[in-house]
Amino acid sequence: MSEKSGMRTVILHYHLFKNAGTSLDATFRDNLGDQGWVTKEFPPQRPKNRAEVAVWLQENRTARCFSSHTAMMPPPLIEGLRVLPVIFVRHPLDRIASAYFFEKNQASDTFGAVLARNTSLAGYIETRLALPHDRQCRNFHVERFASFFDETEGGELERAKRALAALPFFGVVEKYDESLARLQAWLRQDGFGELELEAMKKNVSQRTSKKLCDKLNSLEEAVGKKLYAKLKEVNTPDLEFYSEARRIFGA
Repeated sequence: MSEKSGMRTVILHYHLFKNAGTSLDATFRDNLGDQGWVTKEFPPQRPKNRAEVAVWLQENRTARCFSSHTAMMPPPLIEGLRVLPVIFVRHPLDRIASAYFFEKNQASDTFGAVLARNTSLAGYIETRLALPHDRQCRNFHVERFASFFDETEGGELERAKRALAALPFFGVVEKYDESLARLQAWLRQDGFGELELEAMKKNVSQRTSKKLCDKLNSLEEAVGKKLYAKLKEVNTPDLEFYSEARRIFGA
């Protein structure tokens, strides 16, 4: 039972694009069934987003795991409901390359998919970096994690790092099996004793079998040294955030 201290307990998966979220959702759904696992997307306006997420969790009484690409942190505080947040981080530059290859092969008419199908990896990155409000290739993690705290509570990177410390769990894609084992142990202690989380591989490419250093070298070769250096510079906050995440995870 997902009840503890008389409260209903649920999982809220913040499914970040190309951060192993589809694989994680597959094992959640396999464990909990079609009614136990649900998904929904929300508007970008922060107050409306958080309000609608809270209503979603309250009204779906049969669901035990909620997954969304667009739900904003922090987890909602709802009387009688205990929310266990789950989120993963990934090396920022490798995530960008993975996003391109996924969107290139996606049968979709979204901006990213159309762009990827009609340009190279370098063209994809250059176009998205040229759009000032597009965060797909620019400090993606920092933006998402910083939403845990209000903008008045510090700069984006500062708030994102504070979110890492505030979260009871976060996983690292490059340490996926270990992350899954930690996640299972935590959830089993907090009302989900029956969970058997398996490393199911969904929406992955052949790139995933390579070592991270090899994937980054391949990225640099594909886009050229100049654009790769620019991508690193632009994503300096995200790379610092990722290093902090790895340090906490390793500790």
